Amino acid sequence: MKDKLEQLFFFGLGSALMAKEKIEQAGESARSYCEENDRKAREFFDQAVARGSEGREQVKGTLRELLKETIDELGLATRAEVEALREELEKLRQGQS
Repeated sequence: MKDKLEQLFFFGLGSALMAKEKIEQAGESARSYCEENDRKAREFFDQAVARGSEGREQVKGTLRELLKETIDELGLATRAEVEALREELEKLRQGQS
């Protein structure tokens, strides 16, 4: 009877240790999976930021061209043209004085 109790005790202890090892392996596997997903998410984010930055410059150039075309179509004066007109007016005023 004592042998049977001893065997039962060692069986329980062995089973508990085996379960502990399996749980640790599963935890390590889950940790590796999470780390891999984090790494992939960071890579995706970095790539998206890089593509967005490239696209930003392209959009700025396109927008700049559209604005120039719109200003030309509306016949609006540029800053340089307004400044030249101011200088001419100032010369005329000085000439009248």
